[in-house]
Amino acid sequence: MLTACSSDASTGGGGDAAPVDASSCTNTIVNADAPLVSVWAWYPAFEAVVDEFNSTHDDVQVCWTNAGQGQEEYTKFSTTIEAGSGAPDVVMLETDQINSFALRDALVDLNGFGAADIEDDYTAGAWADVSAGDGVYAVPVDGGPMGLLYRQDILDQYGIAVPTTWDEFAAAAQQLKDAGAPGVLTNFPTNRDGAAFVQALLNQAGVEPFDYDLGESPTGLGVDIDTPDEVKVLTYWNDLVSKKLVANDDAFTPDANTKLVDGSYAMYVAAAWGPGYLQGLQGGSEGAQWRAAPLPQWDASDPKQVNWGGSAFAVTSQARDQELAAEVAKGIFGTEAAWKIGIEQGALFPLWKPILESDYFKDLEYPFFGGQQINSDVFLAAASGYEGFTYSPVQNYFYDQQAEQTASMARGEITPEEAATSIQDAVDSYATEQGFELK
Repeated sequence: MLTACSSDASTGGGGDAAPVDASSCTNTIVNADAPLVSVWAWYPAFEAVVDEFNSTHDDVQVCWTNAGQGQEEYTKFSTTIEAGSGAPDVVMLETDQINSFALRDALVDLNGFGAADIEDDYTAGAWADVSAGDGVYAVPVDGGPMGLLYRQDILDQYGIAVPTTWDEFAAAAQQLKDAGAPGVLTNFPTNRDGAAFVQALLNQAGVEPFDYDLGESPTGLGVDIDTPDEVKVLTYWNDLVSKKLVANDDAFTPDANTKLVDGSYAMYVAAAWGPGYLQGLQGGSEGAQWRAAPLPQWDASDPKQVNWGGSAFAVTSQARDQELAAEVAKGIFGTEAAWKIGIEQGALFPLWKPILESDYFKDLEYPFFGGQQINSDVFLAAASGYEGFTYSPVQNYFYDQQAEQTASMARGEITPEEAATSIQDAVDSYATEQGFELK
């Protein structure tokens, strides 16, 4: 992992790489005489965003390919890094992947391409998530500030108030069970697809598992997982699972999706993209009344906002023209027109402040939520309060271990204390094997 961390890919470009072949583009090229910038992305409704960009630019055209979502794309990108060719000019990355790829010199530091000029267009937390050391390795696009989605009709039926703290949340779960409800309050997933969700809940309680600075010490890594705060959160959720007050279903499976819409879960602890995900699921109970509320807090007098998910555009070190690629990365979601497509057709939550802070977005009413203005009620405050999170260059291995150990905990095989210790030990060992020096 560490063999490529010393070179500087912030200037130059793809050298003698062949120009982009227009026939490979998923989208239509509007201006055939303009240079092409290749982009890998899986955003919903992205083709319409690309068309908007291409129709308003004579100097550059985007050639878009959906290279797969998440890990599928990352595996392909990693293959191009090892081969030294085949990468796109611009790649969509979830923000928790940026350090891993920046360490491999796969991404360009955008400080040399006007990053400072757009920093104020993004929230502090969003900018922190695309930065590593003194470098800026991507342009933020969408985020996942967290809130609570709930079935108002189910809560009304059983006389349950919307919880504002985690103590109230646990009490509501018990109240729902005591009332004989057929479902549970929510789901606590411990599979790999739920790992980032669990980490956000841990972060809210003060868990900062990694100390890492790519610029200052690319081979130094602090790992601080086995802490009282970690054990507190794991114990809290393990207690709810063991009492069958919440489910322990794998996230993003057909079974979990069915339970989201048929009333088996009265609540959905969700990111800001959750409303769009929920609305996109097929089926649903007749008369379901979904509403949104702020995320419950450990201490209502000292709220902490956290984020689950989010993505950005990075310029790859193989880009044929890094300056032109940077212009695409900065500009493709840099207009109100593009963002209205992303919001209305793709259900994205914007991190670009001109639209994030606009009356249009603040006052937007969501029919699926009974006309509620869920942005102004919940997610805008969550986004502005989020301060960023330090992801590690061994993030994927950490997620794998967290999923494995929390799943074992939920099955009653180990205690929360043992889970925290096992995750710490495994990550320490793996990081050392990869050449990191533990702080």
